[in-house]
Amino acid sequence: MAADSFHDFVRELLVGLGPVTIKRMFGGAGVYSDGAMFGLIADDALHLKTDEALRRDLTAEGSGPFVWTPTSGPKAGQAVEMSYWRLPEAALDDPDEAVRWARRALDVARIAGPAKKPRKRAVKRP
Repeated sequence: MAADSFHDFVRELLVGLGPVTIKRMFGGAGVYSDGAMFGLIADDALHLKTDEALRRDLTAEGSGPFVWTPTSGPKAGQAVEMSYWRLPEAALDDPDEAVRWARRALDVARIAGPAKKPRKRAVKRP
C-alpha cells in the first residue's frame, strides 16, 4: 500500500478519536492528536506509544514492538526495540477497537510529555 493511502486509511480508522495529524519523518510518519505523538507509521503498519501496562495488553493480543536498525552511529547494525507497538490485526478491521487502543496510547503519550527539544548548536563567530 502506498504511504499516502495508508496514511488516509489510518486517519479514517481513527476518526472516532478526533482530529489526527500525520507528519512524515525519516522513513515513516508520526501520528499526532492535540500535538501529542501517540503513533508511528512504518512499513504500512500502525504502532502505538506504550507503557508497561499497554505493552502487556498488546502482547496478549499477539502484537510486537517496532524494531529499528540504525545504519550509522554507535548502534549501527544493532536492532533497537522502540516504545511503539503494532496495533493488533483485529483492530485494523474494527474502528471502535482501533480507537480504544489509540486512546490508551494517547494517554501514555500525554503522560510522557513532549519530546525533548534539540539542543541549540553554538554559532562560531569570526
